[in-house]
Amino acid sequence: MTSTPRTWVVGETVTAALMNTEIRDQFNSIFGAWTSYTPTWTASTTNPVLGNGTLIGRYLKVGMTCTTQINLVTGSTTTYGAGNYSWALPFTSANAGCTYIGHAHLLAGPRWIGQFVISPASSTASPFFPSNSTTTTTVFMQPTVPVTLAAGHQLRITIQYETAS
Repeated sequence: MTSTPRTWVVGETVTAALMNTEIRDQFNSIFGAWTSYTPTWTASTTNPVLGNGTLIGRYLKVGMTCTTQINLVTGSTTTYGAGNYSWALPFTSANAGCTYIGHAHLLAGPRWIGQFVISPASSTASPFFPSNSTTTTTVFMQPTVPVTLAAGHQLRITIQYETAS
């Protein structure tokens, strides 16, 4: 809800309604509850199917800054598709000439620590993880990278980025 502050005019009468809109409502949106959304999970070749897994997302948007969390828990009927994975963002990222980097954790036996990368002007983003346990370079997350996904594996993503609007 946060928006650009109002420009006041000299001699204007300040009313309770104006104060509520310009001050109370703005603070309520900053300190309010996060908003839930369902991020779409796709892959570059064949899309996965969630089945009985869970996929939840939530965000808090203040001005043009969006903090987003995505949590995936795979189920026994989840199918993993093929190709590089992406998840839908709640808002398109700004075209500010920079790439936004967030955190990605995959709990699949050991915990894999990676990054969540949003390109400029994007509505989706992808996690990157080390391709195996002996390298520090990263690659797109796929059904078998960094490990073969199975029921009960969890992906946790957190990122903060500038939105396009």
